[in-house]
Amino acid sequence: MLLEEALNHYFHYDFFREGQKEIISDVLQGKDVLGVLPTGSGKSICYQLPAKLLDGITVVVSPLISLMIDQVKELKAAGFKEVIALNSFLPFQEQQRVLKSLDAFRLIYVSPEWLQKRSHQNYLQQLPIKLFVVDEAHCISQWGHEFRPDYQRLHEGIEALGNPPVLALSATATPDVQADILQSLHKPNMKKHIYPMDRENIAFCVEEVENDQEKLERIVGITKYYFVPALIYFTSRQAAEEVALSLAAKLPDRKIAYYHGGMEATERLRIQQQFMNNQIDIICCTSAFGMGINKPDIRLVVHYHLPLQVESYIQEAGRAGRDGKSSVGVILYQKGDFRLSASMVKNELPAMEEIDRLITMILTCQHNHMDIPPPEQMHTLLDLQEGAVRFIQRQLQKHGLIHDNKWMIDDAKWQQVRGSVMNYLEKRKRYKNSKLNELYQWVQTKACLRKTLYQSFQDEFKEPLDQCCSNCGFDWSRWQPKLSFQATEAFHPADWRKKLQRTLNLEEAQDETV
Repeated sequence: MLLEEALNHYFHYDFFREGQKEIISDVLQGKDVLGVLPTGSGKSICYQLPAKLLDGITVVVSPLISLMIDQVKELKAAGFKEVIALNSFLPFQEQQRVLKSLDAFRLIYVSPEWLQKRSHQNYLQQLPIKLFVVDEAHCISQWGHEFRPDYQRLHEGIEALGNPPVLALSATATPDVQADILQSLHKPNMKKHIYPMDRENIAFCVEEVENDQEKLERIVGITKYYFVPALIYFTSRQAAEEVALSLAAKLPDRKIAYYHGGMEATERLRIQQQFMNNQIDIICCTSAFGMGINKPDIRLVVHYHLPLQVESYIQEAGRAGRDGKSSVGVILYQKGDFRLSASMVKNELPAMEEIDRLITMILTCQHNHMDIPPPEQMHTLLDLQEGAVRFIQRQLQKHGLIHDNKWMIDDAKWQQVRGSVMNYLEKRKRYKNSKLNELYQWVQTKACLRKTLYQSFQDEFKEPLDQCCSNCGFDWSRWQPKLSFQATEAFHPADWRKKLQRTLNLEEAQDETV
């Protein structure tokens, strides 16, 4: 069966998109492959079709439970029944039943944390694993060093499963990130298929405002006029909730929700499903929302706060216009946002003094024959953000000071590795600050936003489908996407400053009469 025939037979598509066939051909030949394709270009087919064609099982490491559940649901609806997602949503008894019958599946989704458990590896080792996939592989570099250190240990899982061929897929990987992925996976000779990430159907707009009230007024102006599915991104959970409530009060005819990592997993999944089913119009969210969301008609992605790096912005803005139709990404920023972002970057990593404090406390407990809390309770010992704690945990694991979740520390061992830990910590701080500075420069550039956004990824740029960017003369009055339904008030977003000024004048007049 030809690949085109198999694509149509199993997934009912008539043709491959750019890059898909080349990647799939190499995968079926047993090669290790790194594929970088634009957001919305159908990366999942690059392993879903091989999962149907290979004589064995495909294991996919996926970053989010909600993403796994969505993909399993879509595959089963399309007739691919031999698929399962192994995660904490499965009740214990159900998971035990599934683990004993894993050979009934052709495609198995897992998280990097699930994969690292020895008992889980034991089950997978009994299976004919023919392909190991790392979906959203940029997470190895973007999250693996701090927030989710098990991404940096995927090579251990690959080795435990008998070193099957590896496919790593991403939509945003600079040459440095590509090198980091290959090094982390211990696969220096992966065949690379790198395609331009430029999304010609997304216009990019950067607008400076004075304060948060002006941001809110701007968002109201845009969303009141354009009845389209929209995402609004925040770096603060509290701000996401507060703005969602404010928008709901100001836009009573819109269905608005908030979404962040502090919510119960079942509630997050419910919000996501309602958005996918057009029961919610606008989601105010943190970066926890959106990865792999296959909603084709998102037309508007607004950033209330600045992301921490260009790659994050490309991923989040790239959730707009997956159907190829005209969409817009907007960044609203005020000068204070830069300080907020710098503070967030600083808090993502621990200070060396805090690591020393932890080691001293453990050594003191050992010397006095006191019980030492297990490593997973580090956050209560140090009062640090989760990412900073996981960074410490990964560094101590890497140097043999934590093994099987037990401390293996003495003063001589710590003195041997302290310099290496400190050097790596400083290296990560420099890297994260350089990524933040790169974003700052992009936001403030007077050159074409499209070209400067993608310049680290590619040399050539596509002609914009509609308009290019705010630096190239983007005009809201010319953006006419198909609306979900018509606005109830004829208020064009280009008029927002006039309306804001009228509001401020009215408030000043009211103040003078008090």
